[in-house]
Amino acid sequence: MSGYFVPVQSPIPVVHLITSLHMGGAQMQLYRLLCLLNPKRFQSTVISLVKPGVVGDMLTARGVPVLTLGMAKGKPNPAGLGKLAALLRQLKPRLLQTHLYHADLLGFLAGKCARVPRIFWNIRQSRMDFSCYRRTTGLTVRLCARVSRFVDKIVVNSHAGIEHHAGLGYDRSKMVAIPNGFAGDLFRPDPAAYADVRKELRLPEHTRLVGMAARFDPQKDYGTFFRAAALVNRSAPEVHFLAAGPGVDRNNPPVIELVQGAGLDPGKVFLLGERSDMHRVMASLDVFVSSSAFGEGFSNVIGEAMACGVPCVATDVGDAAFILGQTGIVVPPRRPERLARGMLQLLHLKPEAYRSLSAAARQRLLQEFSLTKTIRRYESLYVEAL
Repeated sequence: MSGYFVPVQSPIPVVHLITSLHMGGAQMQLYRLLCLLNPKRFQSTVISLVKPGVVGDMLTARGVPVLTLGMAKGKPNPAGLGKLAALLRQLKPRLLQTHLYHADLLGFLAGKCARVPRIFWNIRQSRMDFSCYRRTTGLTVRLCARVSRFVDKIVVNSHAGIEHHAGLGYDRSKMVAIPNGFAGDLFRPDPAAYADVRKELRLPEHTRLVGMAARFDPQKDYGTFFRAAALVNRSAPEVHFLAAGPGVDRNNPPVIELVQGAGLDPGKVFLLGERSDMHRVMASLDVFVSSSAFGEGFSNVIGEAMACGVPCVATDVGDAAFILGQTGIVVPPRRPERLARGMLQLLHLKPEAYRSLSAAARQRLLQEFSLTKTIRRYESLYVEAL
């Protein structure tokens, strides 16, 4: 018997460190990445700084090992650094990919202690207003900027994010842009969901429904959304609104205060809180709104709405204008009157024009920002580094 012996290569061990695994844009992009990353080439493990949430359960169900440092949210704990370094020594990853600022800094320190061969960061924000958050967040970002030249790569999901962080002192030469990726199988036009969500909300079948999906956070600026909704109702009282996301429910007094302060009829807005069926909720909308005031990089929810064929009006934050192209409306942030005008412009489209815009949005999303392209770029980046 002749020939050459070809050794079977083991998958490359990669650890992903993230601040939390509760529902969110960064968490869902990580989930999508690990669901499709080639398991024959990469053996993935996820570590969460705090106790894992619903996305952690989703990863576990897909067979991805999920560990936690058990840290308390917003409370730095030096013991977490030692615990993470010990885990990394045990797992022996060839690459540590961190996600979000606090995980970037902690992962860098622990990765160096554990002598991980390659350390990558992942930045998902653009220009932030740190006055809205704990002082430790701004401090973490400044520290990351100072040590950024010592990491191997910094994956950034938006062009706006690259420019802003380079201005903060991050090493531009380490940055590589990989936009968020989307598949059109789960998020897609769904006439059944369009009807079923209206039944759930006890609305007539053809009620016009405008919605927003985001956690309750200063960055998302729900106040501007509710004020714009009230303005829309002045000329289009038949339109109803919904908002979905962690903390966006009637048990959260600040949300109720924003609705009341905007002068919005409480009977015209549905506060759905965190949902596990966002693909159905998104497909039920006539118009999707992103009212973010700052900080967005590549908005996941804009991409998900486009995949559902829902025309969008978004504030000009991060890469929103680039994502939408000619398929939606972009307005200045913190301008409820402009946001309302954009909503009404889409709501008043004739049926043929609306269907054309809907189809163009989905086509652009799947052609320019496909999940397959994103996965390939990550795989190529990992292989090149190793």
